[in-house]
This record gives sequence, C-alpha cells and structure tokens, in this order.
Amino acid sequence: MNRLRLGVNIDHVATIRNARGGTHPDPARAAIIALEAGADGITAHLREDRRHISDADIEALASMLRERGRPLNLEMAVTSEMLDIALKHRPHAVCLVPERREERTTEGGLDVVGGHNWITPFVAKLRDAGSRVSLFIAADAAQIEASVHAGAQVAEFHVGAYCDAVREGRVEAARAALQALRDGAAQAGRLGLEVHAGHGIDFVTVAPIAAIPEVAELNIGHFLIGEAVFTGLEVAVARMRRLMDEARV
Repeated sequence: MNRLRLGVNIDHVATIRNARGGTHPDPARAAIIALEAGADGITAHLREDRRHISDADIEALASMLRERGRPLNLEMAVTSEMLDIALKHRPHAVCLVPERREERTTEGGLDVVGGHNWITPFVAKLRDAGSRVSLFIAADAAQIEASVHAGAQVAEFHVGAYCDAVREGRVEAARAALQALRDGAAQAGRLGLEVHAGHGIDFVTVAPIAAIPEVAELNIGHFLIGEAVFTGLEVAVARMRRLMDEARV
C-alpha cells in the first residue's frame, strides 16, 4: 500500500496570534516544524473574513514552501476574490470548500450537485493555472460523481461525522459513517479521483481512516495545534505520522 501523505493545517497558529495581535506565533515557523516532523505538505484556509490566516501569511507560505520544494494546499471558498488570489500564487493544490461567515469551522461538504454550473468553470481556471483541484465533499455518491463532471482531480471527504460519533461513543453511527467513507472512497477511486480526508481527525480516529486503501492524503490541523500546546508541535505531528504509517501496514 502506498505511503499516506500528511498535510498539516496551520490555520490555528494564526488564530492564536490574532487573539493578541502582533507576529507571534508565526504560522510559517509552524509550517517548517511540521515539515521537519514528518508532514508532506502544508494546508492553509484563507477565509473571506481573514479570521486566522492572512494574505501576508499566504504570501510567506507560498514563497517558503516553493523554496523547499514542498506543496501548499490552499483551502478557499468559491468566490472571485479567492480565485484571483489563487491565480496570483498558483499553489500546488487548491481545495474548494463551502464557507459561511457565521460558522466556527467548515460544517459540511461542498454542494457540487447544486453548484455544478458555477463550480465547473472555477475548477477549469485553477487547473489551467497549474493547480491541482480538490473539492471538499461528503462521501456521497451523487457528490462524488458531480465532482468528476466538474473536472476536479481530487475528492477530499469531510470525515467530521465519523470523528464526532467516535468521540461521543455513538458506536452504530460511527460504524455507519466509516462504511460510507469506505464506499465513497471505492467509488471515487473507480471514477479516477484521488481521495483525501480531513476535518476532526485525532489520534483515536486516524487509524480507521488511514486504513482505507484509496485514501492518499489526510489534512489535519486543529487537533495537532491544540495538542502542540501540551507536547509541542514536532511531537504531535511525529505521533500522527507514526499512527498513519502503522495503519497502512
């Protein structure tokens, strides 16, 4: 089984910095530590309200990662403003996500079925600029098929329902959610999509997701930054890397 890639989302290093202002802690420094600890790439979500990652952060990350030959995965809403930013920086990957200003975090998957007519040309422009395009969706058959028709190369599954069910001890719900992820990954693989997963993954929930053979990459952020408060970011990332590798044996 191929090595599973780890993308570390450093958004919430910026959240801590912005709580007080100034320049500390620096998301770019966190990115370097994560890479040295075993991450394969860095993910950052530039939100419309700039609640954590800023335009200057994206500039610094894009430059730093380009120098190191490591990928930046830019998460963003499907808006003209974000498209202009992505076309300016031309990150290795762009993950299109749903976004509402009042939400604390991304609450669900992108509705590719309903938004097909405006998502498809957006995907085309990003691909023409050289970015690999991922759509952040639920592991739903119709959304997976629509992602193929929209021209995406990657489907990233929102795995929050599974992770929440595990943490809350809802055994049957967790089992059903995990099976939906397995079924969705198999479908996506058959249709030629690369499969990624993210949202809510921690040390307990990572192994069953990492063991799904079609999954090529996990993007993990909030948990690792929170764990870093207690153990340090290097230790947290290295442990996650180890658990992912063990699940692929």
